[in-house]
Order: sequence, then C-alpha cells, then structure tokens
Amino acid sequence: MDQHTDPARHDARPQDGRSTAARPGVVFVHGMRTSSAIWSSQVDHVRRAGHEAVAVDLPAHGARRAERFSMGRAFEVIDGAASSFRPGTPVVVVGLSLGGYTSLAWAARRTRAAPDGDAPPLAGVVAAACTADPRGKPVALFRDAARLAVSGTTAARRAALRTWRAPLGWVRSRPGGTDVPAVHTGAPGGVVDEAYRPGWDVVTDALTGLAGRSSVANLRAIRAPVWLVNGARDRMRLEESRHLAAAARGALVVVPDAGHDVNTEAPAAFNHTLSRALDEFARR
Repeated sequence: MDQHTDPARHDARPQDGRSTAARPGVVFVHGMRTSSAIWSSQVDHVRRAGHEAVAVDLPAHGARRAERFSMGRAFEVIDGAASSFRPGTPVVVVGLSLGGYTSLAWAARRTRAAPDGDAPPLAGVVAAACTADPRGKPVALFRDAARLAVSGTTAARRAALRTWRAPLGWVRSRPGGTDVPAVHTGAPGGVVDEAYRPGWDVVTDALTGLAGRSSVANLRAIRAPVWLVNGARDRMRLEESRHLAAAARGALVVVPDAGHDVNTEAPAAFNHTLSRALDEFARR
C-alpha cells in the first residue's frame, strides 16, 4: 500500500468499545541520547484506546544508562518488552530515529529467524524519522565526528559538532532528540534527572551498531505492514520514497510543520497517525 497522507484531514479514531483482545500491544523505542520519557503522550494515548503499551529504555539510556549500547542488547530489550504483554497479544513496535532503525532491524531479524511458537506475532511497525539508509558514508561520517567529540581537542570537538549538525538541520529538528533538557532515569514516580545526558560515546556505539545495516534491506525482509512517519522539515527524509518502495506492505505519512522529533513536535498529529496505523494493523 502506497499511502501519502496528511493526518490532519482525517477524523480521530472512534472509541468503539471493541474487545481489547484483538488489539495489539505497543512497544515504543526512543531515539539517540533521549529515553523512554519522550513517549509519554503516545503511551497515554494508546492505553486510553485499550492497548497494552510499554516504552523501553535502550542500553546506555535512561534506566539502562549503566549499560553500553549494542544492537544485540537493544534486540534483547525489545524482545523482553514484546513478551511482557498478555499471552497471544500481537505486537506493534514504534520507533523514532535510532529507535526506528533498531525497530526495523529487530522486525527483520524476527522475520528471517526460524519461527518461535512462543514469540508474540508481529502486527506491524511504525518507523519515524529513519528514512536515510545508514549503510554507507553518512553514518561513517557521523560516527567519526562523534569519536572526535569524545576524544579530540576542543577545536576538534567543535568541528565534530558542525559535521553532525549541518546535514541534519539544527533548527528545532534534532538528531534523535539530542541535547533535550532532561531524560527519564527510570526512578519510581517517573522522576526526571536534569543533570544526566548520555555522552557522545553513546553516539559512537550506536552509529557503529548501525553502520553496515541497511534499513532498506530490513524493510524488504519484513512481511508485516510498516508505516513510515516523517516530519515535513526533517532532512533525514532524503530517501523516503526508496524506503516506501522497499516495504512489501508500506505506507508513508508526512506530518506538516514538524521536524525530526515528530512525536514531540506534533504530538496530536502523530497520535492520530498512530491510531490509524493501529486500526489497520488490528484488521489484518
């Protein structure tokens, strides 16, 4: 399905009282140098609609900040969240930026692996702000820039930041939510720690994990429906048509007036799109 949609043109999802048994559980996966806290609006939204939902902290972020990031460990975190819902509940994974790339890789890995009778079925994927294929020079460039930011001189660090910022557009649109004012630490009561921000070493580990992994190849492997969601002002949209063409059951939604952090810059439009995606996934 090739679907270009302005989410503002559609009515909101009806609260129709259908049994929650058919509704998928939703796992939310955040972007680089943020945490599960970025999904608070979306978690509340889907729970009000009757879905089980959990937002995870990737390794080196939030409650898992003591861990080092690796794709293998990130897959384990998503595996655990997907298995936390009631038995038999289908799973939808929603990811932003690094979380989007990780979610696509996780879904492709599940598709390629031998079937596991105990694994919950994958109902669909919503992948936001991740339609620039990380395989190739761009990710290597950013990874090397991040390494300079960690270990270089002050001048080298400033040059590294310019390398990171220029291609992505630094006006409101941040790479994966970089430098947000505070992140969730996983403490009881949802306490936010304003002093802690993951360092640039996390960037090097994350980009090393992405390098050589093709989001286009992952989309080709996934048999479940995939909705790609981008902010209209996000410069990471540069390969969105290629990504859409690679998805066997794909849709593309471009949210007006939003940048890279589309779920927080345009939460109402993103939540509306998410409702429509979940409705479609539940019908399949």
